[in-house]
Amino acid sequence: MNNNVKKITLAPMEGVADALMRELLTSINDYDLCITEFVRVVQGLVPRHIYHKLSPELRNKGTTSNGTPVRVQLLGQHAMWMAENANRAIELGSQGVDLNFGCPAKTVNKSKGGAVLLKSPDTIYQIVSAVRDAMPPTQIVSAKIRLGFEDTMLFEEVVAAVAAAGANELTVHARTKKDGYRPPAYWQHIGKIEQAHQMTIYANGEIWDIASAQQCMTEANTPYLMLGRGALAMPNLANVIKGSEEKMTWQALSHLLQHYAQLELAGDKSFYFSSRLKQWLRYLKLQYPQAESLFQRIKTLTHKDEILTEISALALHNVQSKNT
Repeated sequence: MNNNVKKITLAPMEGVADALMRELLTSINDYDLCITEFVRVVQGLVPRHIYHKLSPELRNKGTTSNGTPVRVQLLGQHAMWMAENANRAIELGSQGVDLNFGCPAKTVNKSKGGAVLLKSPDTIYQIVSAVRDAMPPTQIVSAKIRLGFEDTMLFEEVVAAVAAAGANELTVHARTKKDGYRPPAYWQHIGKIEQAHQMTIYANGEIWDIASAQQCMTEANTPYLMLGRGALAMPNLANVIKGSEEKMTWQALSHLLQHYAQLELAGDKSFYFSSRLKQWLRYLKLQYPQAESLFQRIKTLTHKDEILTEISALALHNVQSKNT
């Protein structure tokens, strides 16, 4: 297996990889694609303003400001309405449509969406087939699945259903719903199906650095990757895997945090700023011990000006340290 990666996609992490984070990470990485947080399809057409809220990139021809393509993700269980909304997403500017069959959230699964559909390969086939038939042949239909709900017994059947329904691409999060996000990821299961179908197969799960990326590509037998939490823990991970950069220094990261804070505070979700930043620091401390120190300094702060002062002081301290 050639360990040279061909394409890297930024994962659709609900409540984490919003438009601002996509903008930030694509500005410092050569991602080939971003997938949005899911648009929940219950019945009928989802209003256009919901699409624009989740993916403001649609107003920029479905790309981030640096030109990275953005694909809308849909979550639902009714084939007809999924197909109707797929068409709406394309009309609004989405670069293809992604279908969510992997979300492990209990509230989503209770309403028969996300990973619970892995119990019913036939339903998955009907949804993918309806979406494929409704969309222009030039547009990509992709799907994201896990290895199964409680076990992997139906994994190959689910993959076959997605392929038979006409999907172009499939991303496999190499754990079951029952596994949640607990390590390890079982990449070897992806390797068993990679050559069996014409779809492009992306591997996802437990990719934190270049070593784990290479091991994943070897076991999954694919040069296509999707990065999730690892992309938050090491912000330039995509470029590190592609071999164009070394791991971002803490000094550079401190300035990125300052930039993120300024963008967040300028946006329409600034009231989430405190929780969003603390959430990101929980990931960053997996790769940067200094992030733990910053987290401890701001964890009890709620006022955005106080938090921004701490971040600015950190950036200034790093500049002074570098110059001495």
